Amino acid sequence: MRADRLVSLVLLLRQRGRMTAEALARELEVSTRTVLRDMEALSAAGVPVYAERGRHGGFALLPDFRTALTGLTHDEALALLVAGSRRGAQLFGLGSALASAVLKVVDALPEGLRETAAGAAQRLLVDPETDLLARPVAPEEVPDAVTAQVRRAVFGGHRLRIHYAAVNQPPKWRTVDPIGLVTVKDQGYLLARRGAEDRTYRLSRLLAAEQLDEPARRSDTVDLGRAWREREVRFRTGGDTTEVLVRVDPARRVRLAATALAVRDEGADAEGRLRMTVAFQDARHAEWALWEHAPGAEVLEPEWLRERLGERARRVAVLYGQPGKGG
Repeated sequence: MRADRLVSLVLLLRQRGRMTAEALARELEVSTRTVLRDMEALSAAGVPVYAERGRHGGFALLPDFRTALTGLTHDEALALLVAGSRRGAQLFGLGSALASAVLKVVDALPEGLRETAAGAAQRLLVDPETDLLARPVAPEEVPDAVTAQVRRAVFGGHRLRIHYAAVNQPPKWRTVDPIGLVTVKDQGYLLARRGAEDRTYRLSRLLAAEQLDEPARRSDTVDLGRAWREREVRFRTGGDTTEVLVRVDPARRVRLAATALAVRDEGADAEGRLRMTVAFQDARHAEWALWEHAPGAEVLEPEWLRERLGERARRVAVLYGQPGKGG
């Protein structure tokens, strides 16, 4: 890890010019003493780094010092700079590695191309912290020690022992054969096999993880996209779901389908409206989703859901049918 840190030190000084030991320590998340030792190591290795004393002093490189170029094109560099703003690496515990890689990408470009790519990257915003309704969009937090063990087992092909807290269950230790890692909308998942069954574990529910010496029992190759789609289909079609027959304005069709787990059947009636059989995760999910789409979607069956939505509509009508109590 020290070699990577030394490279990062050089790249920071190349791109930002003179920096104090304190500023470098903050960037690299190490102590000031570590930075001073690293500077001595760079100087001993022949890197032209020097220190300037005084109020505006710090460490700097001789102006003409360059690291090796990689031959990246403008679009390739821009793609990596944009990737550096995404949060998937944070979920898998690779945030610091990605930051170091982005520094190397920027430094690898010729002067004019480097300025162009950096300026273009400033024009792109990927995954902001809130959406247009000011709702926070924060990634799940997963301890680095946990993700490090999971990554090593996945990439090294070893079995993995995890302490996992499933929903509404006490945490339990499990031994699994890891297949791969997936990130979806700032949520990370471990795809694995436990015995003869496929399993999906949410990374944020891993309390601890330990890579074992025993080789994982898995195929040498994997199609993660296909594996994820198969799990998605099983989730959407399995379990105790709630099915609803609904009459829908065609303009609402896409939004309703996106809210549901699955569309079982659909067709048009004589008036041009759609009749759809839609599956939801449970009764609460069905009531919430169809209330959101009213009056563009009318529940035909089951009767209990019609009654619940009707009662909700009556309460809303009473609330807004009387004068407001504001000042």
